Amino acid sequence: MTVFQVMKKISLLLLLAFLIFFAVVLTVYGQGDKEVKLFLNESQTHWVKGTGLGQIWVRYTDLNPGSTIYGTPKGEVFDVGLRRVRYQVMGQLTDQVFIYTQFGINSFGSLSGRKPGMFLHDVTAEYAVIKNKLSLGAGLHGWNGTVRYSSSSVGSILGLDLPYIEESTNDITDQFVRKMGVFAKGQLGRLDYRISASNPFPIQTALSPVPTLPENVTGIAYYSTSAPAMNYQGYFFWQFWDKEANQVPYMTGTYLGKKKVFNLGFGFSSQDHAVEFRETQSGPVIQQASRQFGVDVFYDAPINREKGTALTAYTALIEYDFGPNYLRNAGAMNPANGTSGPASFNGPGNNIPLIGTGQVFFTQVGYLMKKDLLGSLGTLQPYGQLTISDYDRVEAPITTYDVGVNWLQSGHRSKLSLDYQSRPVLAKGTGEKLLIHPSDPRKGMLVLQYQFSF
Repeated sequence: MTVFQVMKKISLLLLLAFLIFFAVVLTVYGQGDKEVKLFLNESQTHWVKGTGLGQIWVRYTDLNPGSTIYGTPKGEVFDVGLRRVRYQVMGQLTDQVFIYTQFGINSFGSLSGRKPGMFLHDVTAEYAVIKNKLSLGAGLHGWNGTVRYSSSSVGSILGLDLPYIEESTNDITDQFVRKMGVFAKGQLGRLDYRISASNPFPIQTALSPVPTLPENVTGIAYYSTSAPAMNYQGYFFWQFWDKEANQVPYMTGTYLGKKKVFNLGFGFSSQDHAVEFRETQSGPVIQQASRQFGVDVFYDAPINREKGTALTAYTALIEYDFGPNYLRNAGAMNPANGTSGPASFNGPGNNIPLIGTGQVFFTQVGYLMKKDLLGSLGTLQPYGQLTISDYDRVEAPITTYDVGVNWLQSGHRSKLSLDYQSRPVLAKGTGEKLLIHPSDPRKGMLVLQYQFSF
């Protein structure tokens, strides 16, 4: 390692130390769960309220082999970005009518177009046919199927980022997991359910081009360019202990010991002729449905209520079928935009072979330490998460793991997270299967995130 490289590492560590100190200064929110509502009637049963969230990333990334930034070869990069900025407005307008809207930006990084425009995430209206038991709604919605974190609450996630291994069509046929459609949801005793029928977005309208079936490629499926069929989704879970709220679709990642929750769930998602492929070079294009099935278990409960300690644990097993050998790369707020020379299958930056035909096992666990661990500065919540993906196109299962810690200064309202992620790097083998890259089998990414919410 050269003197210049050593100085770069020292500068990065000093910057991280400064940001940790700065985060202490940013602890401006009071303790508690107070919220501001505008009441619309004297009995205060009709109301409107707004919330907001921001997530700032400071990151060091070891880039995939062959990565470039506007043609300049890069092996590593330091960057700062806005992972999410969101605002929500929701309201109980009558005894039966509830409306929910969300807008903001995602992944505004150093390579993003300047002066980004905020866009709609959710706009829904629903009617309570039978209070708590059955509500019907429509709009741009996130009432998704398959597993719990196919619809994640971004403000309460356990790890640094969403388990986007469970967001299989993110920005391919949806708008950050939302689609235009109708939905039904409710709770029947201990059973919480959601079902939806939605119009997927055509892949031609995606901001980033979606790869389509090339000429002379056989045995590998791609998303179809035909008009999309309806997408049917559902998720059902049995609540053994405390019941969770289902006013909005997004599922809590960790309750920080405020609830005792144990749920067992299962779900599905299906869309006809969503993908296409050829069996032979001269053969016809064959269209196939995409289908997903999943089961999961979620546990979140206090260990010692007096001390404030708690345990959060979650595990999911998912079967993905997007046609033969389908495999898609993706990377959060990718810090590189090209490749040159001998590159990997992953492509540029922090791309991971993320979603493919095959089976996925995902698990995460977090331990909330005692509430006064750091005195008036809050407490810590170390966590770890692991993804094992056994995809048809890859010779052997691949793993991605994260280890990190949340510094909870005021619960989720003021939170600093430090996360290290290790991802696999794939290369093309001599046969049809992809292999672990022989010289660069894994790459890492270190992220410091500050989150504020209100």
